[in-house]
Amino acid sequence: MKNLLKEVRISIVVTVLLAILVCGLYPLAVWLLGQTLFPAKAEGSLVISKGKVVGSSLLAQGFRGPHYFHPRPSAAGEGYDGARSGATNWGPLSKKLIDTIHERVVRYRKENHLAPDAPVPADAVTASASGLDPHISVKNALLQAERVAKARGLSMERVTGKIEAHTEGRTFGILGEPRVNVLRLNLDLDGEYEPR
Repeated sequence: MKNLLKEVRISIVVTVLLAILVCGLYPLAVWLLGQTLFPAKAEGSLVISKGKVVGSSLLAQGFRGPHYFHPRPSAAGEGYDGARSGATNWGPLSKKLIDTIHERVVRYRKENHLAPDAPVPADAVTASASGLDPHISVKNALLQAERVAKARGLSMERVTGKIEAHTEGRTFGILGEPRVNVLRLNLDLDGEYEPR
């Protein structure tokens, strides 16, 4: 019985020490490092417009109307719902996936005044795994540029210049493809983007 009590006491002490370390000291150290080394990222990569937080550069928002660049389709809740992030999980042979993509292709060609057989970038008609990807491909942005320029009464050169200004390169110079952040681009076109 004496050994059992000793073992129980040791187990309780180790559990308390691990709880302090794992639930207190480690998160505090990570928070301090994040706040010190990457304060903007640690706060959620917030985008500010007119002194107010309007979103995060890490999360897509639904933009409607011909004068805005449109993000990738969203499968998150009713669309771009950060609390319901997730993919559709439809398989490549799913009739629902095929029909949805076909509808999106037709709508994309129509709203961007493309020929009925014009190629459409995959990111323009498919949702990302999270349903909240804030980026579109450069090709997708360029195909939308004419519509946006016309709706805003801007020259194509000005709009493509904004696309270039908001094009992010490959991660670490080798991963992924160049991409455009839709929230930052649209805010810049509205004259409301404040770089941090």
